[in-house]
Amino acid sequence: MLYKFKSRATADLIMLEPQGRQIVTIMGKTPGANGIVTVAQIPGAIAALEAAVAAEEAQPPESETGEEVTEQEPVEAVRLRQRVTPLIEMLRRSAAEQVDVVWGV
Repeated sequence: MLYKFKSRATADLIMLEPQGRQIVTIMGKTPGANGIVTVAQIPGAIAALEAAVAAEEAQPPESETGEEVTEQEPVEAVRLRQRVTPLIEMLRRSAAEQVDVVWGV
């Protein structure tokens, strides 16, 4: 299943369900078939997403064996920053245009 985020201020943003559920939870919403981030809630949602990114980046990456990854080792996992940056931009544009962001599965 896919999560689709929509705003009249931007293009749609689509992501896989596990990531969509994670991001909705980080924003303080209950994951479900649909939902809304109102204009008044957008600043809090952005702050929560940025705090989650900072927390993830503060932890050293680990390899699959549980050892720290050296600079030469490639990290295959997609970081949270890569997943939330487009949504943060959507939220900022929506706030500037004074429109809500909705999602649906």
